Amino acid sequence: MPSAFQFQCHFILIFLAASKGETRYLEVRDASEDEPFLLLSEDLKRELSAGQIYRRSLRCIDMLSIEGQFTFTAEQPQLNCATFFIGEPEELITIDYNFVNIDCQGGDFLKVFDGWILKGEKFPSSLDHPLPASQRYVDFCDSGNAQRSIRSSQNVAMIFFRIHQPGNGFTVTVTKNTNLFPCNVISQTPSGRFTMVIPHQHRNCSFSIIYPVVIKISDLILGHLNGLFLKKPSAGCAGVGDFVELLGGTGLDPSKMFPLADLCHSFHGSAQMKIGCDNTVLRMVSSGKHINRVTFEYHQLDLQETENRKENSIEEFCFPSI
Repeated sequence: MPSAFQFQCHFILIFLAASKGETRYLEVRDASEDEPFLLLSEDLKRELSAGQIYRRSLRCIDMLSIEGQFTFTAEQPQLNCATFFIGEPEELITIDYNFVNIDCQGGDFLKVFDGWILKGEKFPSSLDHPLPASQRYVDFCDSGNAQRSIRSSQNVAMIFFRIHQPGNGFTVTVTKNTNLFPCNVISQTPSGRFTMVIPHQHRNCSFSIIYPVVIKISDLILGHLNGLFLKKPSAGCAGVGDFVELLGGTGLDPSKMFPLADLCHSFHGSAQMKIGCDNTVLRMVSSGKHINRVTFEYHQLDLQETENRKENSIEEFCFPSI
C-alpha cells in the first residue's frame, strides 16, 4: 500500500500492491511512455553499442540510468523539477554542463546534489557521506563556469531546477566511471548479490534496497588484519568499532530507519532475514583499522513468502506495512 516514501514524483512507480502479486520496480517515462528505466529497447542497445551518444529531452520529473546527452527546454514556467540519476553499484556519475540558459537574477536555479534527496530525506545520510551537507549541493548560479563538471560520490546523483521563462533551459552530458570500492549504493533491482569491502577506511557504507526483500548474508569478515581475526565481545555490538547492521523503514535516510539486527562477529555460513519494509538497508560501520567485508544476496519478497513464515529466518519485520 503506498506510503509517503514511495516516490511521489510522477516518474517513478516503486511499490505496486504486493497483495496482488504485482512486480515492484522503478519506472521512468522515457522516449516510450511505458518503458521501465531498467529495460532498454533492442534498437537503443544497438545504437549505444555502436558508440553513438544517446540523446533525448528531459521532462520536469525524470529519471536516467544510462549515459548520454540530455536537454531540458521549458515550454512554460517550471518551478519544481528534478532529474534522478542512478548507475550500477560500482559506478560513479559525472554530470557536465554543455549549455545553460537560465535567469539566475530572476529566481531560476540549477543545482546538482551529490546523492538523492526526497521529502527532506537524504541518501547517503549525513552520517555516511564524506562531505558535509552544505558541500553536497553545487549551484550553477553560484559557481557558473568555475565548476561545469560534477562527479558523484556514489551510484546516485540528481539535479533540481526552476525555470520561469519559456524557451530557457540547459543541456548536460552524463557519463559513468568505475568505483573500485563502492560504498553507498541504491540498488536498481529487487534482487541481486553484492560484496561490500571497506579497506582500512574510517567510514560508514549503506546498501539500500527499495523493496521488501529476503536478505541472506553468506560471508562476514570484521576486524581482519594481516590474516588474523581479532576477538569480539561475547554479547552485543555496543562499543565495537566494526559491525554490520540491518535497517528497515519507510524513508530514504538510513539514519532515520529502525535498527533490525546487529552483526559484530565474523562468520562463514548463512544468516537470512525477511524484511517487509518499504526500504531495507545493510549498513557497515568501519573504524578504519581493519579490512571489513560482507557478501550478501537479496530478492524481493513475494506473497507466498509473506504468508509462510516458518522458514529458516532470523526474524521478520514490517509485514503489517505490506
